[in-house]
Amino acid sequence: MTNELSLDILGASFTITVDADGEYLKNVMEQFRTAIANTQNISGISEPLNVAILTGFLLCDEINKLKLQLEEKKENDEVGWEEQEVEDRTLRIISKLEQALNIFGDDKHL
Repeated sequence: MTNELSLDILGASFTITVDADGEYLKNVMEQFRTAIANTQNISGISEPLNVAILTGFLLCDEINKLKLQLEEKKENDEVGWEEQEVEDRTLRIISKLEQALNIFGDDKHL
C-alpha cells in the first residue's frame, strides 16, 4: 500500500511516498515530533539543523540499545533452551533406568 506523507518539521516541508499504512505513518510522525520536542527540551538547542542531527543521533542510539537488548535476550533464551534440553535428556535417562530396574528386578538388591 503506497501512501504520500507530507512532512512539515523544523521549518522544512516536503512530501514522501512510502509503502506503509496511513495510520502507521501518522504514529511514526507523532513519535518523530515527540523525539524532536524532547531533544529541544533536554538540549536547549533551537537551530533546526542541529536539533534534527541530534535527534537522529539519539534515535540511532536508542535503536542500537534495543538491538543489544534483543541479542542478549536471544542469547539468554538459547542458554535457557540448552539447559532445558539437558534437563529433558536427564529425565529421559532416569526414566529408562527406572524401567530397566523394574524389568530386571527389585532395586533393593542393588
